[in-house]
Amino acid sequence: MDFDRTIGGKIREKREAKELRQDDLAEITNLSTNFISKIERGVRQPRLDKFVKILNALDASADEVLCHVLTNNYVTRMATYTEKIGKLSKEEQDKLLADIEALLKDIE
Repeated sequence: MDFDRTIGGKIREKREAKELRQDDLAEITNLSTNFISKIERGVRQPRLDKFVKILNALDASADEVLCHVLTNNYVTRMATYTEKIGKLSKEEQDKLLADIEALLKDIE
């Protein structure tokens, strides 16, 4: 797994979800657009203080960005799924849970 590229990709996803351009994120964080671009492409790793600035600007948590590079990421991923499921309508939740139950039945 390309550690830097994975983290950079998650940062890009979070930025795009907030409908921000790299220029916008650079301005909010007082970092250069070039630096933001390098992070998103996996060319550079930000120091912790800059990483925190970026996460705060994106209203993102470290576990959201890092969960795919951590060995024990299932707890974080499950919490994320639970949050997303909680935002669905009752009907959508019922359908999703029925699908999950069917998948689990196939595994057993």
